[in-house]
Amino acid sequence: MKQWAVEPGVQEQMELGLMLPLMETFYTVQGEGAHTGRSAWFIRLGGCDVGCHWCDVKESWDASLHPLTSLVEIVEGIDPRAQTVVVTGGEPLLWKLDPLTEALKSRGLAVHIETSGAHPFSGQWDWICLSPKKFQPPVPEAYALAQELKVIVYHKSDLAWAEEHAARVGPGCALFLQPEWSRRETVAPLLVEYVQERPQWRISIQTHKYLRIP
Repeated sequence: MKQWAVEPGVQEQMELGLMLPLMETFYTVQGEGAHTGRSAWFIRLGGCDVGCHWCDVKESWDASLHPLTSLVEIVEGIDPRAQTVVVTGGEPLLWKLDPLTEALKSRGLAVHIETSGAHPFSGQWDWICLSPKKFQPPVPEAYALAQELKVIVYHKSDLAWAEEHAARVGPGCALFLQPEWSRRETVAPLLVEYVQERPQWRISIQTHKYLRIP
């Protein structure tokens, strides 16, 4: 993880999870996965060491480009209409997230995370969406914790890889296959046929991109 040239007190707050590199926040409608169509406040944290070549938020990778922001400021900025908060990135588990989730839950908010699972878990979550990546596999604990497995499909070979991960999650985990956006015209028909033959899977579509919302 890239280090900032910061004062010792600020560095300590980062390590405690009291300050986080905040890329952006926004109120929107969840566009993919199990909670598609539900309103949510998104907190996007900077920093990612997974490095997917098709990532659509590569500007999140370098955490030092995003301002270190106090939990107070992050939480106070939440739209009062929001009932659910989704913490995403980047890779949010690069950071200690217990203080953030505690602060969010103290406001009665449902707290979700979208993660590759490549780092140890912190925080208390109402919903964990595990989206594993080939470039850096999930830590073993991720599979038992996941309520949703969302696999991005770029090539047909990704389907066999998806099955390997599905075999490791719990029996109640929702299984989703999602076409990588730039390959959607090619991949989507393949997924339709695949899900028809294997109904334990569902297709996730990035509806927010069709709706032209964040």
